[in-house]
Amino acid sequence: MSIKESELILNPDGSIYHLNLKPEHIADTVILVGDQGRVSKISKHFDTIEYSIQKREFKTETGIYKGKRITVLSTGIGCDNIDIVLNELDALVNIDFKTRTIKSELKRLNIIRVGTSGSLQKEIDVDAFLVGTHGLDFSGMLHFYDLKSICDSAFEDAFISYTNWNPEKSRPLLIAGSQYLENHFNTDATKSGITATASGFYGPQGRKLRLDIEDDTLNDHIHSFSFNNLKITNLEMETAAIYALSKLLGHEALSINAIIANRAAGTFSKNPGLAIEKLILYTLDKIVSLKPETK
Repeated sequence: MSIKESELILNPDGSIYHLNLKPEHIADTVILVGDQGRVSKISKHFDTIEYSIQKREFKTETGIYKGKRITVLSTGIGCDNIDIVLNELDALVNIDFKTRTIKSELKRLNIIRVGTSGSLQKEIDVDAFLVGTHGLDFSGMLHFYDLKSICDSAFEDAFISYTNWNPEKSRPLLIAGSQYLENHFNTDATKSGITATASGFYGPQGRKLRLDIEDDTLNDHIHSFSFNNLKITNLEMETAAIYALSKLLGHEALSINAIIANRAAGTFSKNPGLAIEKLILYTLDKIVSLKPETK
């Protein structure tokens, strides 16, 4: 069945609506960053750059690094932007734009988020690299999708009970990342844990400037919660949505963050730029050495 023009929106040049990309513009391995300024901080390490395209906050560069074709794409901040980026990335590889039909053979992308985050555990120091084994969604966006069996309801129920979660908020959802990518990226050089994904930066992450928040004990409950040896290690704004949509669409996804703040200890990195640069090089070299997944 042909997908309606109102659902799959293409620009006059045939590119997809928000990202302004055509299928040939992206590689099978995609690095996602929040900040468009970070795209060039990654692509400067490429041997060659094939494409450089930008529309709004979505900047894309595709090139070659040590023989490996890689795309770097900026998403902007938040799960609403991830909803756009993941759906349009999948459409680029799995929908025929001429016939507006889903392809009979679907392609699987490797999607790696390289970001910054704040640690909720004192033992995870600033400047550490943290691999998110799971994403814990607080944003609510994912409830608009048929999540089927990708969530861990036992963990969610325990978390809701422990934190006395306000039922007027959306139900927290726990989604695992790619075990295939985690096995490769999680090494002696990294820490690991659950990455919580908030719907905002201030109130939703327990920050107070001039506004009171609904539950000023929530962060304390988040970092002290444990279930089946799983702990929530950091808090940011994209990972859970990346994991859930990638899993539903059949892609592999992993989030790895440079820890630039420790919320529990009240500390901040002395040189966050250097921590991010080291994480970029670590990620690029791990991508080059990534072996095809065996089923």
